[in-house]
Amino acid sequence: MTAYLYGRPPLVFDPPSGAIQTSPLIPGSARLEDVAFAAATSVTVLAPPGALERRHVLALALQALEAGGRLDVMAPKDKGGSRLVKELADFGVVGEATSKAHHKRIEAIRPADLTGIEAALEVGGPQYSPALQAWTQPGIFAWDRIDPGSALLIEHLPALNGQGADLGCGFGALSRAVLRSAAVTSLTLIDLDRRAIEAARRNIEDGRARFDWTDLRAVTATGTLDFVVSNPPFHAGGDESRSLGQAFVRQAAAMLRRGGVAWIVANRHLPYEADLNAAFARVRLVTEAGGYKLFEAVK
Repeated sequence: MTAYLYGRPPLVFDPPSGAIQTSPLIPGSARLEDVAFAAATSVTVLAPPGALERRHVLALALQALEAGGRLDVMAPKDKGGSRLVKELADFGVVGEATSKAHHKRIEAIRPADLTGIEAALEVGGPQYSPALQAWTQPGIFAWDRIDPGSALLIEHLPALNGQGADLGCGFGALSRAVLRSAAVTSLTLIDLDRRAIEAARRNIEDGRARFDWTDLRAVTATGTLDFVVSNPPFHAGGDESRSLGQAFVRQAAAMLRRGGVAWIVANRHLPYEADLNAAFARVRLVTEAGGYKLFEAVK
């Protein structure tokens, strides 16, 4: 038996302990995309909230399952759970939803014949955006646009120099701007999302760039960088998490040498000022616009 797991379902659903993890948001996981056709006996999925991403993951799971294999999928009721029955029916999978712990859950058997998974795999998979002139994928933060916070940072970013890092790099929009400066000697792109790192690798063909699929909070800081840029995330599991962005601020300071500079953009309502002032010697509000605020912080 070969069982796969996507994400971390609530423990009340008894997720299989021996299953192979495939979530792109858990560093070190296997790739569900790489599982051979019909090689899995069971797949358990905590479905993501975005429609394109969710349908893509369901299609990957069904593609990996053998005929007669078991699919166990769940999602919060208000984040895609109410749509699971119809979405699986579109693929030719019949299942009845049950409710538990504010989630909808469907346990179904993979039929011999599937319908429509090719389209879901295509529209939810890696794709080139002519508008962005970049590779991207649904599920990556701001996957189909330059979000306003990043745009504000790019607009005001000076020519940086030395060694730096882009914390939460996404598909690489900020990093491309940073690397326009010939004085930058190296830039490490860090993101929790494997898909973001894979897209950034395709978008940035520059020998100065390095890529790290990791949880920034687990990085051991050396205090040697000259600069950091970041548009910190403030959602975890679809819910607002101010502590996540605050952790980015503290880690940015820990990664910098004395005199190093951090350029950090945030939504106006997020309370990062106290953390910035505690971690840095000097903090300057560069600008506020469009619901965002941009800080320059010197260690």
